[in-house]
Amino acid sequence: MRQERSSLTRIGAFWRRHDIALVGTAIFAVILLITLFASAVAPYDPMGRNIKNRFAAPSAANIFGTDQLGRDVLSRVIYGGRPILSASFSAVAAALAAGILIGVAGGYIGGPLDTALMRLMDVMLSFPSILLAILIVATLGVGQLNVTVAIGFSMVPIFARLARSIVITLAHEEYVLAARSLGASDGHIVWRHILPNMLPPIIVQASAMLAVAISTASALNFIGLGVEPGTPDWGMMVAEGQRLIFDAPHVPLFPGLVITVTVLSVNYMGDGLRDHLDPKLRRQGA
Repeated sequence: MRQERSSLTRIGAFWRRHDIALVGTAIFAVILLITLFASAVAPYDPMGRNIKNRFAAPSAANIFGTDQLGRDVLSRVIYGGRPILSASFSAVAAALAAGILIGVAGGYIGGPLDTALMRLMDVMLSFPSILLAILIVATLGVGQLNVTVAIGFSMVPIFARLARSIVITLAHEEYVLAARSLGASDGHIVWRHILPNMLPPIIVQASAMLAVAISTASALNFIGLGVEPGTPDWGMMVAEGQRLIFDAPHVPLFPGLVITVTVLSVNYMGDGLRDHLDPKLRRQGA
């Protein structure tokens, strides 16, 4: 009985410390699952047209209503997360890998290599991320793959700068100096001692950048630089429905709400990861 009370007390304390983060994580998990299993969840074909039923208001048959071509808005919202989320996850993963490689190389090796890499990162950081992404897409051409490349490229300096600062700090820790004095190679030190200890802040930064990537991907698709017109996509749906805001406000409203909820849930999830992985914040909450 005491063990059950103790477990419930710990669960209650954990919930009080991370309630918003847990809610955000749950919401984002639901959005991911619905998007992954869109074919089983969506009530209609997202591309199916019914001109006779165009601009239908939300009802039991069409919960989010229909658009200018009679397509079910709910089905299109469910499918519309696929291009946004796939581009965002891919972009953050690529930027994370490239940023860690650049940051570790610059921070650990130092010297002229560090100077050259960081000046290049400074040049990239001098451009607003959305503007840099637009320039890259305009150069490479319109397309979902190019959107992913553009978003990932614009995020590399952020991860590189963070990784470099962490590596410079860790390289002077006692356990690293001890490993070096015992004859450990640089590769062994980086792989076994530096990379594992730099993961917590990197993970927190990745969660924050995921929210930025979702917003950027939606913006690029909104202005027509991503998916082809007519493709179920949150950003594209808002763009197609903006001129209908007074006649059929439900057309742009629901995809816009989903974008907002998704970004907020990822931000709350990132806050929870930061509080949980940061030992200073964890001790304050204890």
